[in-house]
Amino acid sequence: MSMNKTIHCAIRRDLKRFRAALDSIPDGDKARASALHKAWVNFEQQLTEHHEGEHEIAWPALKALGVPEESITTFDEEHEAMAAALRAAGEAMGVLARTGAAADARTAATAMAALEVATTTHLDHEEREVEQLILDKHDDPAVKAMGKQFSRRASLPVAGVFFAWMDDGASPEEKAALRQSVPGPVLAIIGGIFGRKYRKEVAPVWASTGSF
Repeated sequence: MSMNKTIHCAIRRDLKRFRAALDSIPDGDKARASALHKAWVNFEQQLTEHHEGEHEIAWPALKALGVPEESITTFDEEHEAMAAALRAAGEAMGVLARTGAAADARTAATAMAALEVATTTHLDHEEREVEQLILDKHDDPAVKAMGKQFSRRASLPVAGVFFAWMDDGASPEEKAALRQSVPGPVLAIIGGIFGRKYRKEVAPVWASTGSF
């Protein structure tokens, strides 16, 4: 499993968590709605960082590996649909955080379902076209350069939260893939120190529902 697919797994995991949480939130529970919004802020940032990083870094590398321009164009179109759905879900989650109302939870759930469709449509398509290619070409200079560019993109606090988010609820296969891509000491130090914000503010949101 590539680092790219490992990130996709974390994205899918959070979308399922939100769907489950929004379907069960009690009417008027502003505290729960506010907690879910904290998790949403993190998810929105992670998904935005991922697809913006793909535009900036991954697409040029994929072109260098021979991925057709038509595929990149389709990926971009899927990103636009995903970004629109992300904005709509963000607006709905913001309203729910203020009201805690069951009606607003249903609206947010509908928006989240649309986001899940738009996002997984793209993730599935991208994986079908490039996952095996990235694995086969892991020693290619373009792939190595891509990895270095992604690692330089984030500050230590951002990287720490990212690693903590990736690890939270990950399957053994996903954890193993993460540790193949990132040296254990790096995960332990950066994720351990700078991932505290995630573990304090977001992980308890999911732990309290058992959603993963």
